[in-house]
Amino acid sequence: MKNLVYIGLFFVLLFPLAAVGSQECVILLHGLARVSNSMSELETKLNRSGYSAISINYPSRKYAIDVLASDAVGRGISECAGVDTIHFVTHSLGGILVRYYLENSIIENLGRVVMLGPPNQGSEIVNGMLGVPGFKVFGGPTGIALGSGEGHIPDSLGPVEFDLGVIAGNTNINPLGLLFIRGENDSIVSVESTKVEGMNAHLVLPVTHTFMMRNKEVIMSKIKNYMMDIEEFCDGYFYGGDSEFTVDEVAADADKYFRSTMAGDYARQYLETQLGEM
Repeated sequence: MKNLVYIGLFFVLLFPLAAVGSQECVILLHGLARVSNSMSELETKLNRSGYSAISINYPSRKYAIDVLASDAVGRGISECAGVDTIHFVTHSLGGILVRYYLENSIIENLGRVVMLGPPNQGSEIVNGMLGVPGFKVFGGPTGIALGSGEGHIPDSLGPVEFDLGVIAGNTNINPLGLLFIRGENDSIVSVESTKVEGMNAHLVLPVTHTFMMRNKEVIMSKIKNYMMDIEEFCDGYFYGGDSEFTVDEVAADADKYFRSTMAGDYARQYLETQLGEM
């Protein structure tokens, strides 16, 4: 059975330790105005957990989204050639590149995708800043296309049809966030804007947009609490060791209760381990 110890950051319920003998590759895509080094901690942890992790560097402000998606995602797939499964971990713009690519192409061995702070419905800050001198130069053709509403790239993309977990932040340290964004936000993207039809899981954590991939303490605390909630939910069905319910039935109930297929997956693994020890 796969080890139930999950990678110590965002991948609870999404990335268990790589199975012995399997070849699984994780492509990491950074956000706007960032570089591949911004994903270095995740890359290291994934490699130590048995995956082949590849952090792709791309000129996020130089070209339009269609060009960047083809280049960055395409290079990642090429570097993962020959593996059994390809996963993605993205930050901000990186998630939009994956969605754009998958609107037009198929990755036959696609596994799971984790998006951190993705502007899946666009960023209201972009809308507010479009008229500010210098913003179009700073953001480039990609930055100005990430606004919310009609006419922007996120609005043109359809529901996702792949296994997706989204992590959103709700800590704002940016005055522009207070000015342009309604509701909870991570200083750049609202919690609501990170959501997309078809996603399997959505977690909100007290982190900011820019540094969410490095805030290990907060994320680990939330993840552990989430796992314990699922375990407690499962224990309620098997109090005393006996139950009229099967493992699959409990996992299905966990899926519905937590509104996440990932919760159902973890519930199944947890119960199989617990029942095997009885």
